[in-house]
Amino acid sequence: MAQASDSIRFILNDTEVALSDVSPTATLLDYLRLERRLTGTKEGCAEGDCGACTVLVGRLSNDGENGERLVYESVNACIRFVGSLNATHIVSVEHLAAQDGTLHPVQQAMVDFHGSQCGFCTPGFVMSLYGLWLTNENPSRAAIEKALQGNLCRCTGYEPIVRAAEAAARERPSAIFDPITRTREAVTARLKALRSTETIVIRKGEDCLIVPADATGLATVLDEHPTATIVAGATDVGLWVTKQMRPLNPAVFINGIAELQRIERTEVGLTIGAGVSYTAAFDALSKAYPAFGQLIDRIGGEQVRNMGTIGGNIANGSPIGDSPPPLIVLGASVSLRSKNGARTMPLEDFFIAYGKQDRKPGEFVESIFVPTLPEGDHFAAYKVSKRRDEDISALLGAFRVSLDEDNRVRTALVAFGGMAATPKRAKAVEAALIGQPWSEETIHAAQAALESDYQPITDWRATSAYRMLAAKNLLMRFFLESTGETVQLQRFEDVA
Repeated sequence: MAQASDSIRFILNDTEVALSDVSPTATLLDYLRLERRLTGTKEGCAEGDCGACTVLVGRLSNDGENGERLVYESVNACIRFVGSLNATHIVSVEHLAAQDGTLHPVQQAMVDFHGSQCGFCTPGFVMSLYGLWLTNENPSRAAIEKALQGNLCRCTGYEPIVRAAEAAARERPSAIFDPITRTREAVTARLKALRSTETIVIRKGEDCLIVPADATGLATVLDEHPTATIVAGATDVGLWVTKQMRPLNPAVFINGIAELQRIERTEVGLTIGAGVSYTAAFDALSKAYPAFGQLIDRIGGEQVRNMGTIGGNIANGSPIGDSPPPLIVLGASVSLRSKNGARTMPLEDFFIAYGKQDRKPGEFVESIFVPTLPEGDHFAAYKVSKRRDEDISALLGAFRVSLDEDNRVRTALVAFGGMAATPKRAKAVEAALIGQPWSEETIHAAQAALESDYQPITDWRATSAYRMLAAKNLLMRFFLESTGETVQLQRFEDVA
């Protein structure tokens, strides 16, 4: 296996760093606090929920339309591994204030509008709002709340923080006063120079950390290490380390592989690389399948969506993963690759049993293809969870039907997560719908058929009875919405 480097190289605030003594399980949060004594970044939950550890990570992104550009995204440092940082720019809260102590507009607004009490969560809020400040000069209240979905405050309350965000947006000092704006061109050049063209391998005792430079290198690595842990966004694997204290050996970090970051749109459908984050996929999915965009907004917080990948959500095979059910009813297929070649299969066939997927040793998920939704098809996806934002699903239902000229069901695809050991189609429900009038009577019959498709379990998220009742109600909701009835809450923002 070719090896040009034995170090992870990145920029921390304004300092270039090269690390050759790194554990596969070393987190960015521990590195900042313990190694660099940058203690403004806090540890709260250690699982990507509270946002106290929020920092910005800048990376070079090429979306195929606007060319290569430097983008900054908020991430959870507590579950972001150091091994994933090659050729990135890490910005912590210490970097915002000017050298003379002048606060950044976001920081000053938090002071002016009393956005902090105990202060523990404040650095994380500041960094999330800074990320918004960089990308949105006139954010709506909804945009502010979305940016703060991944930040929790237990004493101040959110209204003063939202007011601070609104005030900060109006303050646009000269570029020289903003640390990212004034150095963007220079940092872009520096990150290009930090890219590795060969696989990085770092060994520490018995541990091994590997960063392939491209998909071919990844295939070679997995051929040599077929049991390696593949790490993309780490929104799941990160908790293996912080909560379960599991080793990752070897760990293969793939978030820097350009081939896995591609999004391609054609008349026949959308191809999404396995390394594409929810945030990066949002625009393409929202335009092609609007209900999918609404769902993505409820997956984790902004930091999780910036890190987590659709490919990872599929590859880990969780029965409560949010993206597989809608992808299944859209007819998606998954492409797998190894050193021995590539193969493609319907996504629904990828999930075999709980914790088991049709992925052979040495294979990795390379991309997902989603066919274009035929004109006239009705499609929706609904998530049920204990809280609206930043919560794991109790169940998730996805529905797609087409009707003929007599208003009878021509085709029907229904799939659920959280109702079985894998994301699974409701084939008895589909059979009860196809050929029948699109009516409440047909829906009632299909609701009864759900009990033939699923025998959900009871756990701390929901009881079996609740899951079954909610699934039946989601089917009715889909019918009502498809016939023009509004059955969901609408947001009306105050108009000044």
